[in-house]
Amino acid sequence: MAKTITIDPVTRIEGHAKITIHVDDKGEVEDARFHITQFRGFEKLSEGRPFAEMPSLMARICGICPVSHLVASAKACDDLLAVDIPQTGANLRAIMNLAQLVQSHALSFFHLSSPDLLMGMDAAPASRNILGVAEQNPQLALDGVRLRKFGQEIIATLGGKRIHPAWIVPGGVNAPLTEAHRTEILSGIPAALEMAQRAIDWYKSIADRYREEQTTFGNFPSLFMGMVSPDGGLDHYDGKLRIVDAAGNIIADQLDPKKYADYMAEATEDDTYLKSVYYKPIGYPEGSYRVGPLARLNVASYAGTPRADAEMRLFKKIQRGAVLSSFFYHYARLIEIMYGIERIEELLNDPDILSTHVRAHASPNRLEGIGMAEAPRGMLMHHYKIDENGIMEWANLIIATGHNNMAMNRSVLQVAKHFVDGNKLEEGMLNRVEAVIRTYDPCLSCSTHAAGKMPLHVRLVGPDGALLDEKRRD
Repeated sequence: MAKTITIDPVTRIEGHAKITIHVDDKGEVEDARFHITQFRGFEKLSEGRPFAEMPSLMARICGICPVSHLVASAKACDDLLAVDIPQTGANLRAIMNLAQLVQSHALSFFHLSSPDLLMGMDAAPASRNILGVAEQNPQLALDGVRLRKFGQEIIATLGGKRIHPAWIVPGGVNAPLTEAHRTEILSGIPAALEMAQRAIDWYKSIADRYREEQTTFGNFPSLFMGMVSPDGGLDHYDGKLRIVDAAGNIIADQLDPKKYADYMAEATEDDTYLKSVYYKPIGYPEGSYRVGPLARLNVASYAGTPRADAEMRLFKKIQRGAVLSSFFYHYARLIEIMYGIERIEELLNDPDILSTHVRAHASPNRLEGIGMAEAPRGMLMHHYKIDENGIMEWANLIIATGHNNMAMNRSVLQVAKHFVDGNKLEEGMLNRVEAVIRTYDPCLSCSTHAAGKMPLHVRLVGPDGALLDEKRRD
């Protein structure tokens, strides 16, 4: 008999989701879907607020990646002001964004995914967590905690607190960096680089155990999209967009984020609150693509820092063309941790980093503004419209997890078809279905902000189970 297997909740991710796996009467998987079951709607909550409040308000979307929302929101506000912010202000924003990248990637790799990699996908669930990692490999667990601390302390040093700092503002930042704080941050760089290198070495030592997962965890041709510098280098703050295909060929380059509506669109589906973003020239759903660390390393020609460049060269040798398997998000995340630490050191050693000219002041000079930054999970876009008094009239947020939505669904189906036997279910099979979602490190609280109307089906059922009324909006 055909049946549906439900994994609810999906564990070791941020937010609330479930997976349904549909098997036929032979026990073979026919379909599988990833459903986001929460909705928050920050876009509507923004309406009626003064635009200058937006960065701090948007930071409240997420406690894991608030800085990325601060950056993207502030850049949208810069666009409303029609100002070029001081270079030192831009560099200080970039430092904080990279610090968040380090701490968020550390959370994903060490706390959420390393239990599977250290103990195996079939290990007992009771031990498959960060406490189990601490018991079996104390150094690995300690490095994960300390790398998170390294990133969080930079955020606190610059912004005054680890979560939801209000330091990034329209026009720049609200206070310069002091010599004492620069010295303090630089003092932690050597140890952080050592921990990052240890993690990379450990990952490479165990990766061969997971050849089957490498082959099946979201291993399919797709487009990849990410931000690059004018000459194609890795960039998380101020670049333009590049798209490559599965063979690694550049199909679009230096796309202006402010013209995203020309090449990017969103679709809604009736079984999830998460919208799907696609590349308009190809259309829906064929125009799906991936973003985040795997995509960024696939689209960038180089990293731009010594250790990260050395690892990136090895990464690009994994397969000819783009690296297609989502399993390698783990490796890409570690390379970006290394890059983030090295790039923070470079920016802190810039001769002008202690300049007190860190903010441009202006009144709104445009009624529409767009800002983009690379969040840990991928491209983050904020698009605002205001009235003549600077009051928010409309907002659209395109979140990294939405860019990856179609790829995550395709990955869930691929893993389920390969590993799940509906006649003889085992916990390790279902853990692998969850684990492929963890490779993307989705942030679901960030991503459920619908613009426009979504399909909706409401049913009113009485105590006896009888259907009393129902309403549907397509």
